[in-house]
Amino acid sequence: MPNAIRLLIADDHAIMREGLKQLFALSSDLQVIAEADSGPMVLKRLQQGDIDLLLLDMNMPGLHGEDLILHIRNLYPAQKILVLSMHNEPQFAQRALRAGATGYLCKECDPETLFYAIRRVAAGNRYIDPQIAEGIAFEASGLRPQCHHDKLTSREFQVLRLLASGNSVTAIAEKLTISSKTVSTHKARLMDKMGLPNNAAIVRYAVSQSLIE
Repeated sequence: MPNAIRLLIADDHAIMREGLKQLFALSSDLQVIAEADSGPMVLKRLQQGDIDLLLLDMNMPGLHGEDLILHIRNLYPAQKILVLSMHNEPQFAQRALRAGATGYLCKECDPETLFYAIRRVAAGNRYIDPQIAEGIAFEASGLRPQCHHDKLTSREFQVLRLLASGNSVTAIAEKLTISSKTVSTHKARLMDKMGLPNNAAIVRYAVSQSLIE
């Protein structure tokens, strides 16, 4: 398939990857030539330089999410990245796009929308899930109130979600490959910015805002 869009599927769920491969097999212009189940595997595969589009899940072992996107963008500025995420809240899409993603789509989308998004991004255009784009527009116009976590940096937001998911400072440091002291600093800053006195308050807030699964 000389004119097919060459895809790298990055998702830590084997069933998800297999389902996508079977779906893409129905289209003559889409070809899955590689898979990855972690951030390091994505970076290793991208070194070969034959990927037209990276279809990326935001939650994977090792380097992931915004940090992975930033890393890819620094190493391969022209790489097209379409995020396929379970999160449909505007703030998740905004952070991914600011990090350098070319498009953002929810996993609950129908196959036709996914095909369209892949082809559009592969052609050099941007694509945002219509419902998320509407939410972003509402926030920009002031029709939707901003959330407290909007004031956080990308790293502080990551730490917030990991803390709310029950991870310790040490575990977060290992996941993000930073020092425990740095994690503690981010934790202190996000708690100060948001007025959250303890871990229980962090969990309650994250649950109320659907920031964790």
